[in-house]
Amino acid sequence: MRKAARVGLIGAMLVLSGCGTVRGWFDGQGSDTQTVPPGNAERSQEIIENELYGREGRPRSTIWDIFRAREDAGKVGAVNKYIWNASLEVLDFLPVESVDPFTGVITTGYGTPPGGGRAYRATVYVSDPALDARSLNVAIMTRSGPADAATVRAVEDAILTRARQLRGRDSKL
Repeated sequence: MRKAARVGLIGAMLVLSGCGTVRGWFDGQGSDTQTVPPGNAERSQEIIENELYGREGRPRSTIWDIFRAREDAGKVGAVNKYIWNASLEVLDFLPVESVDPFTGVITTGYGTPPGGGRAYRATVYVSDPALDARSLNVAIMTRSGPADAATVRAVEDAILTRARQLRGRDSKL
């Protein structure tokens, strides 16, 4: 029983020894701590970056990283849900070819608006989680080339108006 416990302890030590580095113990550099004279912010920032990123410039990782707090998953590719839904509603007459909510891109195929005779296709890019005109980029194409600026502006205005209506409806709940 003791032999199994020793083998298990040695095995655990070997596994954990590969999880991080102890500088100075094996490489002959001495102590791991560094002191910075007061008032030397640049040098202290350099030491902090070396501690976090090492000399390779990439973050160090250990087995203990699984217990650390992670970044909010909503930050990755966060788009405004009202602009996103309004874009899909306003352009519902166009067949959707691809949708990527993480990058905020909606691509449609050619379609004819109700009561219209010209076919359009659109690409919508929602770039920010804010309900703002800067968060929305719309590109509209016809079969003969880009649509005129007035058409693009009208579609953008319709999407933003619908997004504000959706937000207003949600705030009343």
